[in-house]
Amino acid sequence: MSRKIAFSKYQGAGNDFILIDNRNYDFDHNNHDLVSKMCDRRFGIGADGLMLLEYTKNSDISTDFDMIYYNADGQKGSMCGNGGRCIVAFARDLGVIKQDTVFMAVDGLHHANIQGDQVQLGMIDVNNFVRDGEAYILQTGSPHYVEFVSELADLDVFTVGGAIRNNETYKTDGINVNFVEKEGEDAYFCRTFERGVEDETFACGTGATAAAMAIALQEQREGHQKIGIRVLGGQLRIAFDKQGDSFTNVWLHGPAKSVFQGEF
Repeated sequence: MSRKIAFSKYQGAGNDFILIDNRNYDFDHNNHDLVSKMCDRRFGIGADGLMLLEYTKNSDISTDFDMIYYNADGQKGSMCGNGGRCIVAFARDLGVIKQDTVFMAVDGLHHANIQGDQVQLGMIDVNNFVRDGEAYILQTGSPHYVEFVSELADLDVFTVGGAIRNNETYKTDGINVNFVEKEGEDAYFCRTFERGVEDETFACGTGATAAAMAIALQEQREGHQKIGIRVLGGQLRIAFDKQGDSFTNVWLHGPAKSVFQGEF
C-alpha cells in the first residue's frame, strides 16, 4: 500500500490550491499524473493548481522557501499570483515564516507580507506590452491577454476565452484571457480563462495585475496607482508605480485562507 500524502487546501479569492510541505523532498517533481489526479474535482481533491513548499537548494540566495507550482493539468506552470499569496499563508501556518518573507518562484524572487488572512505579494516589474487588436498583451509572471468589454456578467467566458486561448496565435504556448469591465468610479470587474486549468477560475492574481496595468494604459494614468479589481471569488487590490510603459513596485493584495487538511 502506497504511503499517504499529507496536504493542505487553501484559497485566495476563490482561486484554490493544494499545498504540500515538501521540505523533506519526498514528493516526486516528475509525477505529473499524480498532480493532475489530485487536482481533479471529481476523482481527486479538486484545485486550480498544486504547490510544493521546499527549502531552497541554492545556498547563494537568501530565501525562506521555494515555491514549485503545477497547473491543474499536472504540468509545471508559470507564476501564479494567488498561489503565491496562499503559499505565504501556508508557510506562516507551518511556522516557516512570521510576517515578512522572501521566497523563490519560477519567475524569480518575491517579497511578501502577511497580516491575518491578508497577504501583500510583490510581483515582477513589467517594462513593455503589445497590442492584439484592441486587447493588451502583458507578461506579469504569466502571459495575459486583456480585453475591455461590456455586460461582462453575461459573457460566456469559457467559450469566448477558450477560443482566444486556442487560436492560431496562442494555441502552442497558451495564454490567460482576461475580460474587464468598468463598474464605477475606480471600480472594475475581471473574469479570467486560465491556461493549464483550461476553464474560467474564480480569480487570477497575475491576471488581475495585468488587468490593472491595462486599465492604467487605457486611461493614460501616470505615477503611483492603486486599483481595485473585483473577481468572481472576491476583491483584489493592485498597486504599482507607472512611468510610460513601465510598471515598478508592483504589489498584489488580497485574502489567503486555509480551507482544510487531509491525506491523499
